Amino acid sequence: MEGKLYLCPTPIGNLEDITLRVIHTLEACQAVYCEDTRRTGQLLRHLGVAKPLVSCHAHNEAQRGQEIVERVLAGEAIAYASDAGMPGISDPGERLIQRCQAAGAPYEVLPGPSASLTALVASGLPVQEAVFVGFLPRSGKERREWIARLGRQTGSLILYESPLRLSDTARELAQAWGDRPAALCRELTKLHEQVLRTTLGEATDYFVQTPPRGEFVLVVDGAPTPAAQAG
Repeated sequence: MEGKLYLCPTPIGNLEDITLRVIHTLEACQAVYCEDTRRTGQLLRHLGVAKPLVSCHAHNEAQRGQEIVERVLAGEAIAYASDAGMPGISDPGERLIQRCQAAGAPYEVLPGPSASLTALVASGLPVQEAVFVGFLPRSGKERREWIARLGRQTGSLILYESPLRLSDTARELAQAWGDRPAALCRELTKLHEQVLRTTLGEATDYFVQTPPRGEFVLVVDGAPTPAAQAG
């Protein structure tokens, strides 16, 4: 197998969503770096793949990134897998690619599962000019500035949020942006998958009666364009 870094997307729920190409890469590489060795270890055991696992997460990405680059430049094939979905999308991976680019180390991104794109398509909201937000800043001035700036975007907005904060976030966005159409995408690809078409205001009321449980992606319609407002 060619010596390079292979960024391997992993299932966001249903283990059958892993691609044959990712499986073959995990089987052939020299080592697997991953966000959580326990979670990736479970996946490899399910696939019947035995490989050395090395942790590489947000707190040690700089150190591990240099280690990965050195191994790749030495000719090794190294795989990287985040906990679920595409590496680099609200998960480690972005800085690994930047480090490879700076050092001239070859890398390859394999296609595969992504919660953000799955939720966007499932939402039924416009996909053109969609904006991936990921997690908002937790609090303070930075959060307020982000919300104000995103409120002017005309494309659909894709947000990740903890179920513990989802109700408060929906309420805050409704106050800032108005009662826009939205979709609550819960437990995507899993047994209890649910896509609820609603509005930000209705979502706030819904969570009062039904406390959020599981993993969510919130997709919100973008700001009306001048033409739409005039019409």
